[in-house]
Amino acid sequence: MPLFPSPDRTRRAPRLLAGVLAAAAVALGSHPARAAFPERPVTLVVPFAPGGGTDIVSRVLAEGMGRDLGQTVIVENRPGAGTVIGTQFVARSEPDGYTLVMATFAHAVNPSLHKNLPYDTERAFTPVALVAHSPNVLVVNPQSPFHSVQDLLDEARAKPGTLNYGSFGNGTSAHLAGELFKNLAKVDLVHVPYKGSAPALNDLMGGQIQLMFTTVASVASHIKSGKLRALAVTSAERSKAFPDLPTVAEAGVPGYQAESWYGVYAPAGTPEAAVQRLHTAIAHAVRTPAFQERVAEEGLVVDAGPPQQLSSYVKAEEQRWSQVVRDAHLQQN
Repeated sequence: MPLFPSPDRTRRAPRLLAGVLAAAAVALGSHPARAAFPERPVTLVVPFAPGGGTDIVSRVLAEGMGRDLGQTVIVENRPGAGTVIGTQFVARSEPDGYTLVMATFAHAVNPSLHKNLPYDTERAFTPVALVAHSPNVLVVNPQSPFHSVQDLLDEARAKPGTLNYGSFGNGTSAHLAGELFKNLAKVDLVHVPYKGSAPALNDLMGGQIQLMFTTVASVASHIKSGKLRALAVTSAERSKAFPDLPTVAEAGVPGYQAESWYGVYAPAGTPEAAVQRLHTAIAHAVRTPAFQERVAEEGLVVDAGPPQQLSSYVKAEEQRWSQVVRDAHLQQN
């Protein structure tokens, strides 16, 4: 046996090694290993103007998610058309988990409100997590003569069509909460839509509009500072954030109940692994001290259950509010 291999065998050795490695690659999967999601920043689209309740909640959530994911979660405001503009942007985004939308009450109402939405709400999105829900608060300017819901009802009945209520867009919780109030109380109020809660609240504090059914998150600080006067909460039960405030039903409008909520969706077709990773980050974020402190003062009830919970919750909301939309003749083209 020769001490050294022949030149021919030496030349064959690299080819033999390459064949062994190729066979191993086939056995283990021919695709190269992918880095764990996420590899880059994630964008959370808020379909409202900056400064409102949804924007505030989204930014606190994004901070907690970013720490858990190890990547920055960028909050991007895309307001307009009752949340349709921002929601459509996400519906048409790449389904890779890097573009999300913070959905709210309008997400469940828009299918009834708009005949021709530029996306199919049920088919265009993948649920990630129901973040939280909370009552709205009926607020007025502190310089106004309204100190109770009954005061408001008396004025509305004495002078039909003279009181204006603001909202952060057509089809939002603030809008439909007002329509439900009009329907049940049999009063005539004028709806004034804005591109977000911040500009609406500015006009309320400035006296341009008289009342608003808005999220706790957007008005908690204004109520505490005395810039706004709260008359009631819109939930079925009193809020822990404002235990002394009656519900609208208690205060003179029996059967009244309305609720705001926050939920995160990804585009349809987003990989299950990415959805689960995002859900885990949200579940961890809502349990952080920063988020818990925020919800404690704003009356949010944290959920962060499985993705299917968001889907079931929104379907129930769609059915509930479609009748209000029809009764108020609010459907648009």
